[in-house]
Order: sequence, then structure tokens, then C-alpha cells
Amino acid sequence: MRDAQTAPRQQRLLAGIFDVDGVLLASPHERAWREALQGFADPDCFTTAVYQAEVAGRPRADGALAALTALGLPDAAQQAPVYAERKQARLEALIHAGAVAAFPDALRFVEAIRALGWPMAVASSSKNANQMMRPIRLDSGAGLLDAFAANACGRDLRHGKPDPEIFLLAASELKVEPAHCFVAEDAPAGIEAARAGGMAALGVARLGDAASLRAAGADLVVKTLDDVAMDELAHGRLRGRPA
Repeated sequence: MRDAQTAPRQQRLLAGIFDVDGVLLASPHERAWREALQGFADPDCFTTAVYQAEVAGRPRADGALAALTALGLPDAAQQAPVYAERKQARLEALIHAGAVAAFPDALRFVEAIRALGWPMAVASSSKNANQMMRPIRLDSGAGLLDAFAANACGRDLRHGKPDPEIFLLAASELKVEPAHCFVAEDAPAGIEAARAGGMAALGVARLGDAASLRAAGADLVVKTLDDVAMDELAHGRLRGRPA
């Protein structure tokens, strides 16, 4: 279920910033984290809820520590670096095997934003984000990466989400004030980061987790990006399409 409307905003939106995993791409990050748990804990304990709450949107080292801590490992801090390395190796193998797909609604949404003439940025803490996006083509034939005027993926930053550093960097490189940007995110940590940076937060609840995105402060939550009202967005307002 999508939100009928959003909280009033003072600033007109003029630009979009996109997370990658769970927003633009159905990537194998969650699968890699789960499979890399073998030898640390029961992989079946690493549920989608654990992934979304503890790992999604965070830098790899932070996610590894958060996951092992949430799963109750007493030596989580010592084991986290090894777990993070195993996850990266598994992720690279899955990417090589072609276990990455784009969400069709996301590609349509990116094309629609392009048609508005708005600048867009992509901003993911994953150092694999560019590799995963590079083969993806839009319906127009252009490469997905070519749609973005700024790319803040995989940067070595001081702080990970929910700190807003990555989104503020993206806005700066777009040369658009944060208050005029919306951020499309699927994880509570990303929603919190967008709000902390003074940006509108668009929650994409593909996993039935709308409540957690709203609780994190999302201005609008949709199950699919097709549910964003483009006529309203053209006027700088983040709204859902009427039911």
C-alpha cells in the first residue's frame, strides 16, 4: 500500500539521488551475506528482516559487525573482518555468474526523471555497485550509468548510513541544494540518512517493509516506483498516485 500523500515541504524538488541495491537492482548482496555465514552461524538465521534492519545500506565492515552482533556471536568484533571478506568473495562470484537484474519499474522511473530534465545521482556504499550497473541498459538504449550526472558509489567516506555524508556528497556534485533533492531508498538506514541531510526520502518497500521505512521518516513509501505521481513530481512535489 502506498502513501496517499506526503508531509508538506518548503522546497521544490529539482533532482533525484538513488541507492542501488533494492532500489535500482535486484542484486545478490543479501544472498552473499547469508551464504558467507557458513561456519560463523546458521545461515537460516540471516533473514531478510535482519538484512534490512542491520546490513542494508551500510558499508561492508559496518554491516558485517552489525549482522554478527544481531545474531548474538560473542566474538563479533573479531570475526567481522573475516566475515566481510567472505561475503565480498561470494558476492563477486554471484555477480560473475550473472545473478543481478534491474527492476523494470526503476528503469521506467529513471527514464521519466530524465524526461523531466532533472539531474540525477547514484549513491551506494557498495564498492560493487558500478560493476553491477554497468551492463544494464535503459529502454532508450542508453546505459543505466549514463543517466546519472554524479556517481558517489563505493567512495571511501568517513561515515556510512545513517549518516548523510554520501547523499550530501551526491547533492554537492549535482550542484543542487540538499533541500531540493529526493533520495530513493529501500533501507531504514538510508531513509534516516536522507532525512538527516535535509532531503526528501522516498521509501521503496519491495519486501513488505513499508512500516519500517515510514518509522525511519520516509516522506512517501511505495511498493513500486510506478506508484510515484510523475505529474506531481514535475511540479517538485513527492506524491503517490491516487489509488
